[in-house]
Amino acid sequence: MKALTPLQNFLFQLGGCLLIGGLFLRILNLPQIGTWIYCIGAIAFAAMQLVNRYEGPSLTIRRLRRQQILGAFLLILSGALMMAQDCQWMFKRNQWVVCLMVAAILEVYTAFRIPNELKKEE
Repeated sequence: MKALTPLQNFLFQLGGCLLIGGLFLRILNLPQIGTWIYCIGAIAFAAMQLVNRYEGPSLTIRRLRRQQILGAFLLILSGALMMAQDCQWMFKRNQWVVCLMVAAILEVYTAFRIPNELKKEE
């Protein structure tokens, strides 16, 4: 996999921190601020995952990358569902929680599997 530049790595880590911070603010009953911070973090996190490409021959790593990208898009979709709940457009319940849970499972699974597969490839 192509390594991220120091700036891209910083944005990736900042996006992850903003994701957690936004969710923490929602727990503390600051949903509007928490939602916006979460969405900014989700966009930064997903963008840096899209920049990080795999050019090798392994079909397993390619499948895992597709799952990782799906998880990144689900993180962004969770933010959109949070905004919809806050503004009470269509959704009045916590549908974003289910979307976030699926995204988190995909992200954690691929975070552990991709490095292992890269070691096997070498």
